[in-house]
Amino acid sequence: MKREELLNSKEYWLSKIQIDLFNEIEKYMQRNGLNRTQLAEKLGVSKGYISQILNGDADHRISKLVELSLAIGMAPRLSFEELDTLVIADSINRDENTDK
Repeated sequence: MKREELLNSKEYWLSKIQIDLFNEIEKYMQRNGLNRTQLAEKLGVSKGYISQILNGDADHRISKLVELSLAIGMAPRLSFEELDTLVIADSINRDENTDK
């Protein structure tokens, strides 16, 4: 699959959001010395749900994404940009990094 096709796929963006959420939750857990069980208790969710999030098995509703973000002290931000512009910028960045 070409990079442009990847950037045009729903799966890429869903995975990116899940990975970003995973990274923020992992950082929160490390900063606060929490394991999965403790985090689940703090957030009022099941340990299984935390495992789903951290394993990338959950497809979150926007409201749940916002709730989880706020619970770990993060403000969720969503921005939109034209896909063609993003693909061109990505291509330029990749070319610049390849030249180094």
